[in-house]
Amino acid sequence: VKAAKEHSIPQDLKKVLENKVMETVVGLSHVKLSVVERTCSGDADSEGIVSKSVSSHSDLIPGVYEGGLKIWECTFDLMDYLSEAEIEFTNKTVLDLGCGAGLLGIVALQGEAARVHFQDYNSTVIDEITLPNVVANCISEGRRMGSGKDRKASKPPSKRARKAESSSDVLSRCRFFSGEWSQVSQLLSNSKPCVKYDIILTSETIYNPDYYSALHDTLAQLLDRNGRVYLASKVHYFGVGGGVCLFEKFIEGKNVFRTSMVKTIDQGLQRCIMEIAFK
Repeated sequence: VKAAKEHSIPQDLKKVLENKVMETVVGLSHVKLSVVERTCSGDADSEGIVSKSVSSHSDLIPGVYEGGLKIWECTFDLMDYLSEAEIEFTNKTVLDLGCGAGLLGIVALQGEAARVHFQDYNSTVIDEITLPNVVANCISEGRRMGSGKDRKASKPPSKRARKAESSSDVLSRCRFFSGEWSQVSQLLSNSKPCVKYDIILTSETIYNPDYYSALHDTLAQLLDRNGRVYLASKVHYFGVGGGVCLFEKFIEGKNVFRTSMVKTIDQGLQRCIMEIAFK
């Protein structure tokens, strides 16, 4: 079990982006992974997950590395759905669970969420990928968070002009956590006041049935009574055995949540977006 840890945001934001090369996808900046692989080779990252992932040619090493270095395709499916369904983030408290690159949480920030928390299993992912991505997207030239200029992330903001936020203002709305779900859930639940989320966003987190219990309990612990979970997934994960039907059955058996399929994507491997809420 990987212990939970909150990652502090450095005062000097330039240091966060030092030695990072950024690319752009769907209007958002993100760290170029091949450069991270070079700079974190050997023992340069404390967990050694970069070299282990590269040497084993694997995006998943259960209990060691859970895929957060890579942007998985269902992330883009969920981003599209959030835009199409005009999910409202304004003044909401949002959790990007299993965040990896943090693109879903960044979309929530652009949608003027009051607070956005990012969680990934690996601390290296938070330090080398998530935090730099959030910093890089905070303020770019001539644009502020919430402008929706590059991508419509939620309902259009009010026409009344707001002052552009500084990077530190945007980051003051963020917190970053690493560790196993049950540990992070315990850390957040024990904080005063206890943290509850209006919206939990999560993508490609139900590939392994062994994790269903921890995921279900985390959602039950952290979701606000009137909150919603938006989960993006492949219908079936070959080789690891997880998938939508299996997770739906698991949730049904627990009798805590209700689920509904809000979107199905048929290109390539069938994928879908599931909405989860308390019964």
